[in-house]
Amino acid sequence: MSGITTHVLDTSAGRPAAGVSVKLEVRLAERGWVPLAERITDADGRARDLVPDGSKLDAGTYRLTFGTGAYFAAQGQSTFFPEASVVFEVRDPGQHHHVP
Repeated sequence: MSGITTHVLDTSAGRPAAGVSVKLEVRLAERGWVPLAERITDADGRARDLVPDGSKLDAGTYRLTFGTGAYFAAQGQSTFFPEASVVFEVRDPGQHHHVP
């Protein structure tokens, strides 16, 4: 299982948000935000493979950015937030980190 996963729900529709772009980045002192992966949520609103199986996850600060504007535009809706970012810290790389 990936060391970082996410599950996106469309609370306005009461269902998983399929087709949302999700970008994973890590913050490095010397380089700023560095992209690690970009995925699209599946039919259940999940991105399960942001970190490939067997890859080492380092302690540090990570950011997930969700393409909410494009998702809502595809639904024929407007949104106040064109994207939403969640910044979090991985302190124990051996653990699974799920960002709902």
